[in-house]
Amino acid sequence: MTFFKKYFSTYHEPGGIKEVLILAFPMIISTACDGVMTFTDRLFLARVGSEQMNAAMGGGVTLQMLMFFFVGLTGYSTALVAQYFGAGEKQNATKAAFQAILVTLLAWPVILLIKPLAFVYFDLMNFPESQLGYQVEYMNILALGAVFSMMRYTLGCYFSGIGKTKIVMSATLVAMVVNVVLDYILIFGKFGFPAMGIRGAAIATVAGGFAATIILLVVYLGKINRTEFGVLKSFRFNFAIMKKLIYYGSPAGIEMFLNFLAFATMIAIFHSQGDAVATATTIMFNWDLVSFIPLLGIEIAVTSLAGRYMGAGKPDIAQHAAISAIKTGIFYSVVILALFVFIPEQLVQVFHPETPTAVFDEAVPIAVAMIRIAALYVLVEAVVVALVGALRGAGDTHFTMIVSVAAHWSFVPLLYLSMNVLKLSVPFSWFLLVLFFLIFSTILIFRFRSGKWKKIKVIHAESTIN
Repeated sequence: MTFFKKYFSTYHEPGGIKEVLILAFPMIISTACDGVMTFTDRLFLARVGSEQMNAAMGGGVTLQMLMFFFVGLTGYSTALVAQYFGAGEKQNATKAAFQAILVTLLAWPVILLIKPLAFVYFDLMNFPESQLGYQVEYMNILALGAVFSMMRYTLGCYFSGIGKTKIVMSATLVAMVVNVVLDYILIFGKFGFPAMGIRGAAIATVAGGFAATIILLVVYLGKINRTEFGVLKSFRFNFAIMKKLIYYGSPAGIEMFLNFLAFATMIAIFHSQGDAVATATTIMFNWDLVSFIPLLGIEIAVTSLAGRYMGAGKPDIAQHAAISAIKTGIFYSVVILALFVFIPEQLVQVFHPETPTAVFDEAVPIAVAMIRIAALYVLVEAVVVALVGALRGAGDTHFTMIVSVAAHWSFVPLLYLSMNVLKLSVPFSWFLLVLFFLIFSTILIFRFRSGKWKKIKVIHAESTIN
């Protein structure tokens, strides 16, 4: 009883659970929709064949690796917009958003230019021949439509920064409906369309991103936003704000790029062990996506709240928001923990192909063991995303970059040595990665408790940037 009194005693306070939920719930729905889109792609492709499901994961992760420096860089606009908004400088908030839009527009041709490097990477990582052709096709189509997914994300950062997360949720719901419906039609060849398999999945993903981008643009350029935030006056390069975005956003961009390069390399190491291991790890990471994606909604909400209160000169309330987010995330993670512990085989069987195969049968026990092991870190993930959101919102992006990159790049040699040198089993190698994740998580906890992030000054409330 005492626990629940303590839990709800600060419910209505600034930075309390209520305020976190108001911002986080639409973002949880939004990020969950993103998870549904990715999950549906792979689920439908699993019915066609494990090779296409595995290729969708390999190709999708590799494209994200190419995009994520720019995604991380523009993603800091959430905190920057929130700090200006909290300081009462609404016109600077839209100027910050426009600098992020400029970065996004410049990033797309760069991604298309460096895309051939990904194909060299595929050759180096020895992906199975059975999935390589599908992987290249999938990635080519996604790269052509990458401008929509990045622009959708950038505009979403602006609305998250000013606390209008319901707009982001609505756009993402539309994207999900478009994506899932087109997945069904184009992958399987319904309503007179030819069965396109993985090509149809890629087209559906691009179409969903396009639909969401149009909705966000309409609201961004709408009369209410134009009047309140002076959107039309923000359409020019602003050196001072761009400098802040690059200085604080680049560490996040470098972090996301290097982390996804590490993650893509780990996926490649798993996939190089053969079709059964590739199938098992793809299934496990699909469910890991389900456990993690909604927590990103909480992270975005905390970044926005922490940025807002830091901009208003109230770091203690920013800290309180992070604690409230941890409490909120743990409730969700307890449910995931129970599913991973008690029904992992049923979760694996969701991805069974239409025609039984020896590869899938061999993959089942491996995937079951990996899902059970993943249960060890789901509660810690809820803590980590809340702390990272608070630290980034305050501008402590350099520290989070160093810790996160160091963690991910310790995983790569660990996985390679355990599987290719020591010849340990796949589940035991996965257990070692989980153990290292838990160790590195304690560093973020100590950083947050130190309070050093409270002293960072990204903006000054009295400033006006022309």
